[in-house]
Amino acid sequence: MPLYRDEAVVLRTHKLGEADRIITLLTRQRGKVRAVAKGVRRTTSRWGSRLEPFAHVDLQLAEGRSLDVITQAETLDPFNSRLGMDYDRYTAGTVMLETADRLVTEEGEPAVQQFLLLVGGLRVMATGQHGAKQVLDSYLLRSLSVAGYAPSFDHCVQCGVEGPHRFFNPSAGGVLCTSDKLPGSATPAAETVLVLGALLVGDWPVVHAADPRHLREASNLVSAYLAWHLERGLRSMAYVERY
Repeated sequence: MPLYRDEAVVLRTHKLGEADRIITLLTRQRGKVRAVAKGVRRTTSRWGSRLEPFAHVDLQLAEGRSLDVITQAETLDPFNSRLGMDYDRYTAGTVMLETADRLVTEEGEPAVQQFLLLVGGLRVMATGQHGAKQVLDSYLLRSLSVAGYAPSFDHCVQCGVEGPHRFFNPSAGGVLCTSDKLPGSATPAAETVLVLGALLVGDWPVVHAADPRHLREASNLVSAYLAWHLERGLRSMAYVERY
């Protein structure tokens, strides 16, 4: 079987037979890949924690008819062990993995931007330099943008008039002016809209200076925006203590 190498993040795993696992990966060059790790569930397995969710690894794989087979795995960054020591960061990271899995829909299709965004987000999450919930919200907005669902927080999404604007609607794709507001639109505080814009572009000084109530409101709007575009909620989101 032809061999190839790629860099990957482990998104999820499930059992196969008595000793194997199917590993779902987001790779740098081939996008989402499902591969078999043979014997990984045996206590004598050489894989150890290298093929657990969050692991950032360098892999050698053999191409198969339906599933590729992992033949080598080397750890590049042990996000799984670093995030596992903090509940908030672990649960937020789990949402990041599920989001990447849902947004990258086609197996074998390159998704370099999503891969780089996930690795960067997990690295920042693991350092602890920013709040777990803010890192998650920033990642969610950016990953949706890469997937083609970029929100607008400074211009009306209907007419393009520059803000600030009072209304936000997930189905419209961002903020709306008074003339174009839709029924059921949220009316966040002006400070909340600034926080949303800062999360989208990674303006961390603005995020750090924000009042907790505006961070909470922004987080709720990010969740609503994500749920709208994914069409159904994330199972892992239920475990995140939003605020």
